Amino acid sequence: MAGTEEILKVRQSIIDLDKESTGKAVIEAIRAGASTQDIIEKGMKDGMSEVGRKYEAGEFYLAELVLSAEAMQKGLDVLESEVPWEAVRQNGTVVLATVKGDMHDTGKNIVAPMLSASGFKVIDLGVDVPSAAIVDAVREDGAAVLGLSLVLPSQAFEVGNTVKALEESGLREGVKVVLGGAGSSPELASEMGCDAHVGSAFDAARVIEALVKGS
Repeated sequence: MAGTEEILKVRQSIIDLDKESTGKAVIEAIRAGASTQDIIEKGMKDGMSEVGRKYEAGEFYLAELVLSAEAMQKGLDVLESEVPWEAVRQNGTVVLATVKGDMHDTGKNIVAPMLSASGFKVIDLGVDVPSAAIVDAVREDGAAVLGLSLVLPSQAFEVGNTVKALEESGLREGVKVVLGGAGSSPELASEMGCDAHVGSAFDAARVIEALVKGS
């Protein structure tokens, strides 16, 4: 595999939570002839998998997850600026949003780069997003998946409002709705009419990819 040493540097920089090193390592990997796919899979995603292992083992905490996601996003940004890699994005578009009335975005910000690395085009609408704006984005971007984040249980009704708005717009059948966040649960996702629930940011890409592929 071309650029093996440089790819391992990409992986380690993410584990080390060093986004500047990630950017430099990606450039070195490109110059060493590494493929875009290998940089993403063997470098970034393997690095994030190790971060996830450390988190589950209690070696890393939420702050480290955020820093690792920032490092991964830096690597993706550099990669996209250096080489054409649209061919990697074969899984469709995902719209992400934290529901109206909820200002939390930590989990969503970890999910976004992981989805990008898994071949999705990601449209992140941010926090406190009204259902009408979410519906507009799903329509305009032709999203295959809508990922909703809920941290405040008091705003759970907004998940239902968004699903209902999708139904009223005629878009519901064409988009999978996934719910995640500290204020969510599998039971709530089902009650609100979602297609799936994700228990952690590290599960999101796997769950969403399975939904898109119908497995």
